[in-house]
Amino acid sequence: MSSADETDLDGAPLAERLRPLTLADVVGQRHLLGPGMPLARVVETGRLHSMLLWGPPGTGKTTLARLLAAASGARWSSISAVLAGVKEVRAAVAEAEAARAAGARTVLFVDEVHRFNKAQQDAFLPHVERGTITLVGATTENPSFEVNAALLSRARVYVLKPLAADELGTLVDRALAALPGIALTDDARALLIDLADGDGRRLLNLLEVVAQLAEAGVADEAAVMTAAGTRYRRFDKGGDLFYDQISALHKAVRGSDPDAALYWLVRMLDGGCDPLYVARRMLRMASEDVGNADPRALQLALAAWETYERLGSPEGELALAQTVLYLASVPKSNAAYVAWNNARAHVAATASHPVPLHLRNAPTRLMKDLGHGAGYRYAHDEGGYAAGERYWPDELAPEHYYTPVDRGLETKIRARLARLRALDAAAQAGSADPARERAP
Repeated sequence: MSSADETDLDGAPLAERLRPLTLADVVGQRHLLGPGMPLARVVETGRLHSMLLWGPPGTGKTTLARLLAAASGARWSSISAVLAGVKEVRAAVAEAEAARAAGARTVLFVDEVHRFNKAQQDAFLPHVERGTITLVGATTENPSFEVNAALLSRARVYVLKPLAADELGTLVDRALAALPGIALTDDARALLIDLADGDGRRLLNLLEVVAQLAEAGVADEAAVMTAAGTRYRRFDKGGDLFYDQISALHKAVRGSDPDAALYWLVRMLDGGCDPLYVARRMLRMASEDVGNADPRALQLALAAWETYERLGSPEGELALAQTVLYLASVPKSNAAYVAWNNARAHVAATASHPVPLHLRNAPTRLMKDLGHGAGYRYAHDEGGYAAGERYWPDELAPEHYYTPVDRGLETKIRARLARLRALDAAAQAGSADPARERAP
């Protein structure tokens, strides 16, 4: 860094003072910047294309965009979607058009691009199409949901990853070199890296506070915890991290790993997730993944929800933990879920056939005279099962949506349904046992 740079950055935060000046100085993102990797090839050719840089905070999106622009020899222009609107976009484009007339290319960097609405995002389209600007957007949110399809089709998406422990260690070394008189114990260094949680900016900001508090000498774990105040977790309560973690919780339950399920439950609650949201999702798991293999799961999930509403945090969270452990531990069946989807698909694909007369209700004399209920066989009068009776519309052949699995209570359900279907087959063949099956 030149002395002019040092003067310009006098008093700036440590993270800004240590911002890389070349792509070779960038820490992390080797899957994009390593030899032969996509962005390394962009630099080699000098031909920068429109792109979206998607990744969590503190992974170098802004720095990377600026260095790519410099490497391609393009003019740099930037706006923030938090503060800007269509007016600012138009002004930036007008400057880019003037620069283009003078023979200069412009990289327009849009920070937090997902915060622009559809109309604001559409304002970029003609200028990207004509090459007036090369758009580089930065976002912490999934572009599939937050960026409109027209803009996505014109920009390549690059995913930035959280910094690994060794990469954060490199940042610590650079920072300590810029903070003379301050050192860290090994335990303090490890804690600092752990607290950063993959966020390089957070690490540097935290280390700067440690240096201010320590003033000089060796900072230990206590100094780092004092500077941190509280442990930070990457969790967004509504974005990709939120849905990734609830997905992990659901899959751990489905996969019958109670310890992993409990881990993801704690991660979500520790990150600030609404416990009642987790309670609702556990009800879904109880039906979708446990089902009739253990119907008690649904009752326990309902009870956990009610318990949390009565006790609140932290006492009510134990009921959620108890339930997630139970759901993960018991036999699994998605037979009810599959049957439900099969039935929905069948109903959607067939006509609205009338209810057969023998299955219709007949509360009035007129209805009886019209034949409603005529010929209906009352199952209880036949030992609990009227073998061969039809409950389908006359126009439809019987379907088998539900196939119980051979696990948990559904083992018994499976065997019973097999027996009943055998009785139906016998009745249809004219050889049904008149004694019928007795109710279990």
